[in-house]
Amino acid sequence: MVTEKNIDISDVKHLYPFKSNYMDIRGIKYHYIDEGSGNPVLMIHGNPTWSFYFRSLIKDLSPEFRTIAPDHIGCGLSGRPDVSCYDYRLKSRVEDIDLFLRNLNLSGKITLILHDWGGMIGMAYAIKNPEKISSVVLMNTAAFFPPGGDMKIPFRLRMIRDTGLFSNIAVLGLNLFAKGALYMASYRGLSDDVKKGLIAPYNSWKNRIAVLKFVQDIPLCKTDPGYGVVKDVEDNLHRLSEIPMLICWGKHDFVFTENYLAEWRKRFPGAEIHLFDNAGHYVLEDEPEKIAFTVRDFLIRCHDRDKK
Repeated sequence: MVTEKNIDISDVKHLYPFKSNYMDIRGIKYHYIDEGSGNPVLMIHGNPTWSFYFRSLIKDLSPEFRTIAPDHIGCGLSGRPDVSCYDYRLKSRVEDIDLFLRNLNLSGKITLILHDWGGMIGMAYAIKNPEKISSVVLMNTAAFFPPGGDMKIPFRLRMIRDTGLFSNIAVLGLNLFAKGALYMASYRGLSDDVKKGLIAPYNSWKNRIAVLKFVQDIPLCKTDPGYGVVKDVEDNLHRLSEIPMLICWGKHDFVFTENYLAEWRKRFPGAEIHLFDNAGHYVLEDEPEKIAFTVRDFLIRCHDRDKK
């Protein structure tokens, strides 16, 4: 039987010096960061990252906002239930966020900051609760099927998604997905400490279960479990058309290419867009200072608008 290995982040606490908070979601330990006070800002990560990815924004925004960054079940410092206890499906991820926010009892509308899979999860929540959303910040993500209607994803993702033995060995055994992202997702390159931080929670076979399940859950045809959720989000994004939106996009992303950015631009022509020429999929790692300044300025302007 594969066992869960303890996660040690002591080597990177200087980068991630936040108090850990825990909530019970479905009987599972759900970890989150909750720093500062004021208008709530919820940061939702993707795969194979965790709340560590948002550390620069948490530091820069928490003096003026209540910054909240949860770890999805199976990710970061949250629990790793067996598949018999948790299905690791998109629908459950959205329900987790809903349960989490209900238990937090936030006051005031929420700003969503979304990256990678966090975009689909966060926007699925938003279209069901548009009255609770103040503004949205998007970073190299999608909330619709691949643009152009061809439903294609990169070959390396399809290999993991569609093959059993290979994906188990490559992702769960060798950790190739999370390790590969350390070198492929950043355009500028990551320091050794940042690499340690990003990969720390994925240190054993069982601790990588969510990494694999996220890829396997990419819906590409109508029979896939998450297809209906994505279709619903895609069809109802217009419900968010009046909500201020900021898009910070890394130009050199091999998955979320500029075709995805063009689709966002088409769907939200009023969105404020910043394209970063020296950034990749991990745009927040490549341009932390510029993005922190841009996001803070955007949130302050949204707040001033709401007061009028």
